[in-house]
Amino acid sequence: MGIKPLSGVRVLDLTNVLAGPYCCYQLALLGAEVIKVERPGSGDLARQLGADPERNKSLMGVSFLAQNAQKKSVTLDMKHEQGKALLKRLVRTSDVLVENFRPGVMDRLGLGYEVLRAENPSLIYCAISGFGQDGPWKDNPAYDQIVQGISGVMSITGDGDSAPLRVGYPLADTVGGMTAAFAISAALNDPERGAFLDISMTEAVISTMGWVVSNHLIAGQTPGAYGNENTTSAPSGTFACADGPINVAANRDEQWHSMAQHLGRDDLLAHPDYATREDRKRNRHMLRAELESVLRTRPAAEWVAELNALGVPSGPVLTVPQILDEPQIKDRGLIAEVEAAGAPLALAGAPVRFGTHRPVPDQAPPALGADNDSIWQDIGVSADEIETLRRERVI
Repeated sequence: MGIKPLSGVRVLDLTNVLAGPYCCYQLALLGAEVIKVERPGSGDLARQLGADPERNKSLMGVSFLAQNAQKKSVTLDMKHEQGKALLKRLVRTSDVLVENFRPGVMDRLGLGYEVLRAENPSLIYCAISGFGQDGPWKDNPAYDQIVQGISGVMSITGDGDSAPLRVGYPLADTVGGMTAAFAISAALNDPERGAFLDISMTEAVISTMGWVVSNHLIAGQTPGAYGNENTTSAPSGTFACADGPINVAANRDEQWHSMAQHLGRDDLLAHPDYATREDRKRNRHMLRAELESVLRTRPAAEWVAELNALGVPSGPVLTVPQILDEPQIKDRGLIAEVEAAGAPLALAGAPVRFGTHRPVPDQAPPALGADNDSIWQDIGVSADEIETLRRERVI
């Protein structure tokens, strides 16, 4: 795997579905030993989710595969007294524990932070939840779509006709997971190890809306849904061409001038409705129509190439399959292949490169309980004890 900045760090991943597993996947890619602690018999719910029904039946659903490579899997019934004891023993050998249960669940199991800190005072305990560990909403269920709606994201996505609109992927789960991963990485750098990290997915999402939030708090602007328009400038947004749309961000005056001249619309530069940035913002829809009268005469790829060459930032609007097939992505190695059940499995690696090296998985996502023998023996459980625990369905 090359560079492993988190080598030697053991992480217990008690999480399900996406936010927590995505967090722990990032840690695994950076070299941490990540052990998924899963419910016997069924495991992470994501094992049964995804677009391939046959994989779901075998508890290796695509939704699970996406963010669980490079991990190990053990099964454990944490409601069972022997299960609780085993988790405590595992905690003694670990640096980090991540969970995304509702607030209070781990305490009710007798496995909350204070209990586990007594087992390992240096433990970094990361709790990911929808709204945080306190407050009037702490006990409310919080799936990604719920958080997207509550956080304000849906209210500013789409346009006047379509808003409120859900972002097309689990934004809140992913942002929450990434936030947890960087918080854990920071806590690992503290010379005095040991912390309770309270990660609210809602707060993480609100934090990413910095401009929108600040425009409201500081400038008194009511956030709105403006579709594909960039409200900070014009012409800046999505424009129709002969065969499809392009994005253009002519945010500076010189870029606007270059674009108008290249399109043969010098007349617009002298038009009083477009004289200043504020004029163009105010009349942006009329301006878009004027520019599209020319842009619609030729293919998007030609305009993108020509405008970029002039210093006017432009880009195509691609589908997911199209961008994954682009040399810009393929040649930089974001997508890697691991072998799973004798067949190649394509997975996304880390969204960062260390110099020229990108951390990517070299181990397939684990089958449920695949590492029971090795992990439990590693903390001193004998082979006979493991068989007994299996018969009693503790593991």
